[in-house]
Amino acid sequence: MDTIKAVFKNKSLRKKILFTLSVFLIYRLATFIRMPLIDPTLITQFFEEQGGFLGIMDAFTGQALSNYSIIALGIAPYITASIVIQLLQMDIVPILKEWSQEGEVGKKKISQLTRYLALGLAFVQALGMTFGFSLTQDYIFQPWVEANFLPYTYLALIMTGGTAFLLWLADQVTLKGVGNGTSMIIVAGIIAGLPGMFTTLGRQYLAEGEGTGDYLIFGVVVLMFILILVGVTYMQSAARKIPIQYSNRPSSARFKGKSASNIPLKINSAGVIPVIFAVTILSLPQTLLQFLPEFAQTTPGFWINEMFNYQRPLGYIIYAILIIVFTFFYSFVQINPEKISNNLQKQNAFIPGVRPGVETENYVSRLLFKITTIGAVYLLLVASIPIITTAIFGLPPYIQVGGTSLLIVVGVAIETTKQIKTDVQGKTYSGFIR
Repeated sequence: MDTIKAVFKNKSLRKKILFTLSVFLIYRLATFIRMPLIDPTLITQFFEEQGGFLGIMDAFTGQALSNYSIIALGIAPYITASIVIQLLQMDIVPILKEWSQEGEVGKKKISQLTRYLALGLAFVQALGMTFGFSLTQDYIFQPWVEANFLPYTYLALIMTGGTAFLLWLADQVTLKGVGNGTSMIIVAGIIAGLPGMFTTLGRQYLAEGEGTGDYLIFGVVVLMFILILVGVTYMQSAARKIPIQYSNRPSSARFKGKSASNIPLKINSAGVIPVIFAVTILSLPQTLLQFLPEFAQTTPGFWINEMFNYQRPLGYIIYAILIIVFTFFYSFVQINPEKISNNLQKQNAFIPGVRPGVETENYVSRLLFKITTIGAVYLLLVASIPIITTAIFGLPPYIQVGGTSLLIVVGVAIETTKQIKTDVQGKTYSGFIR
């Protein structure tokens, strides 16, 4: 409550929050600006009948995809491009690794390259998606439009422009608002879809309920959502602190306590990236099957669906393996034990009871492995909850009780809250010094 009061007293912070909310409003309005040349009723009908993975993606964009608006792709191409560039920096492309070590200049080069790659991916994805929708329907264009190369290219350019516009909005939030702009745009799409999700849930179990059993299911689902929200918030903040002691600093009791130095290792240091990786790999074959319903009826289509649909036993096993593998991979990319050991030696610091150098590196590696094991199980559990609830309660795929969306919202909320607290404290200290 003290932080909230301080926010309202801080004029600069109030302006930042209002600016961020204004960007959210612009984003929400853009979801209703539909693409030209297209008959939107056919796209909406497809989502009502099919849903599936595209229905889940629609929930991430705040129904921009089912409306087939100019921002239907959201900033998903930018996320994919960021992941690709980050992986290529790991000695795969030497020039990218050099840029990553050049400080601010290198960061600007990498950021620019990521944006170019994101726009290229957006164009290809928009072109493929429009063509895919045309395969599922008799004719998605308006009657006076001739379906050839020009309309497809024109629509892909418009949708790519929508992604570029969202990236520009994200930059404005980073510069003039609160939080990381890219993350806040993603959260805006997820939150925009929550009212519709609960409305659909209420319509299914309350308005059309046939007895107390339906009301009980509705209450259980809402209670589960709240409990999962609390659990995810706790786990996203949980960390294992490694105590650090400096050679040139006395180790008396008065230097210990709250001011003691430590290295915090988060239980979920990989964040939501492993789940996004796993979903991205599984989604491509699933999306193609949705766009090719005749092929889905064949034997190869059946086995592709069994392998890449995480709601099937075989697909779920592959999904779980991918999450666990990517969690360990990304955790050790984010936290380099060798780098931590070298930095401690440069600072004349050490872990009590552990020798500097190789032993410190091995100690951090063993501890990170144990923590990551807990983190991988936690991510798998959260990612599996929507699958389990869908199977038990028969919920539509776009009603996500937990899952990736909740991880993203909670993670961004925690980081944004920390930034707001830092801004408030900075203002307080500045006033004290004056």
